[in-house]
Amino acid sequence: MAKEAIETFRQCIPLFQALSDTYRQDIILLLAQHEKLTVNEITNHSTLSRPAISHHLKVLRDNKLVSIEQKGTQRYYSLEVQASVDLLKELIYQVELACDL
Repeated sequence: MAKEAIETFRQCIPLFQALSDTYRQDIILLLAQHEKLTVNEITNHSTLSRPAISHHLKVLRDNKLVSIEQKGTQRYYSLEVQASVDLLKELIYQVELACDL
């Protein structure tokens, strides 16, 4: 396989790990339905505790899947997937090139 495809695969590993958790998938889908939500609002839609939701939001934030906007004492989380989508598109492109598709 082409070196570029392998490098792109390696760059995607943290993203794949972040997306592999069903609770994080649920959070992503919830944020896709709402423009912005606080941790408490997300917790209200989940069976997880607030600290667990905060942990999952940190993983998503670290992987640039959500962004935070501070308004007063509230932190609002919103979906921010464009960079991840671009990376996955690049992976597909590199794999297609390597496989002559």
